[in-house]
Amino acid sequence: MIFIENGMNTLNNLLWGWPMIGLLLGTHLFLTVRTKGIQRFVFRGIRLSLEKETGGEGEISPFGALTTALASTFGTGNIIGVGTAIALGGPGAVFWCWLTGIFGMATKYAESLIAVKYRVKTGDGRIQGGAMYVLERELHMRWLAAAFALFGTLASFGIGCAVQSNAIGAVLTENLNISPTVIGIFVSVLSAMVIFGGIQKIAGICTMLVPFMSAFYLMGCLIILVMNNDYIFPALREMTVMAFSPGAAGGGLTGGGLALAMRYGVARGLFSNESGMGSAPIAAAAARTKNPVRQALVASTGTFWDTVVVCGITGVALVSSILKNPSINMNMAGDGGILTTLAFAQIPVIGPGILVIGIITFAFSTILGWAYYGERCVEYLAGKKALVPYRLFYVLTAAAGPMIQLNLIWRLSDILNGLMALPNLVALLCLSNVVVEETEKYIYCLDKKDNEKVPYIGR
Repeated sequence: MIFIENGMNTLNNLLWGWPMIGLLLGTHLFLTVRTKGIQRFVFRGIRLSLEKETGGEGEISPFGALTTALASTFGTGNIIGVGTAIALGGPGAVFWCWLTGIFGMATKYAESLIAVKYRVKTGDGRIQGGAMYVLERELHMRWLAAAFALFGTLASFGIGCAVQSNAIGAVLTENLNISPTVIGIFVSVLSAMVIFGGIQKIAGICTMLVPFMSAFYLMGCLIILVMNNDYIFPALREMTVMAFSPGAAGGGLTGGGLALAMRYGVARGLFSNESGMGSAPIAAAAARTKNPVRQALVASTGTFWDTVVVCGITGVALVSSILKNPSINMNMAGDGGILTTLAFAQIPVIGPGILVIGIITFAFSTILGWAYYGERCVEYLAGKKALVPYRLFYVLTAAAGPMIQLNLIWRLSDILNGLMALPNLVALLCLSNVVVEETEKYIYCLDKKDNEKVPYIGR
């Protein structure tokens, strides 16, 4: 076991070291330039996500596709992971996390665009898409497509299911003293009730759950910011300054310099929004839409909400809490959980409850979102007949989650996520010209009279 763990640590460090961070961040910057700053259309994307799409093929609404993708990206990393980044990289890590989210919107846009453009219709009328279909249909890399689908299937059991179920179990056991076995059974039953209903049921639950849980959690963060109102601007200043300089600041804040702040901030941003990993485009491909750019704009808002808004506000809430309460030592944060707990403990009576409900709902939504990703990957590999066995094994994994040790599963999940990203980035970089052409066609051709046949996306 020691040999296996050491080997997995080595592979994990190799995959998620500076080369991978540089590749993902470089892709974000490259696609930002190539799309002429597609991020400036974020508010148009938000508006489009709320509008009903008339016509076009697909199984779920654009908003349903967005919330399904958000369900998988809104996880415990948004709550505890930001605290971990601050503990390891200093408050400057929040700045780099936030910046990664801004540039990552271009990658999320591009990967969703090609996923919709090259999606397929099955014999029974269902719409499917994702990096595996892009790699096979357009780039003729069947082996690389199969590799992406395999990594996606395996990752769904780890980061998508076991890790999240374990987080629910840890919170409920600690706060309500409920048996992990009971929690596992309860989570698996709830998951089965949704997952066996297919994408329509998953999207329906996510459409209701994601807005509620996001608003509920952000309400807690905003209460903290109101309580820390005198420390908000000092927190923003320290986050910006310490993103580039080492040393210590007031209120127990310490920084590790540019290298550590950038490493942990960028890594947290990449893990949080999954831009470049190829997971969210699987949901985007199922949306009812008349052209790929429209849904790509909607999908790109997922990175905005996940990293720019949720992670950003969480970071400010935590840093301002440290400044206000110098007794909170960043070394106490450990993996980020203690720091986040101490910040929410500032809210009288209801603070811990908000945090507990936030962790549970974020984790459960991730279980649902990743179930759909895994289904599409396993169906690509083995056909529709594999769906029922996959769903059964998935809910059994959810049942076992609260009772297992997660060290190796975390490492394996990180490795699989990195391996998923590599084929997806190949597709993105090889088809960047297609992204540019489609963007020019649907967004930058503003004279409708000369482009009557183009489904124009208005301002």
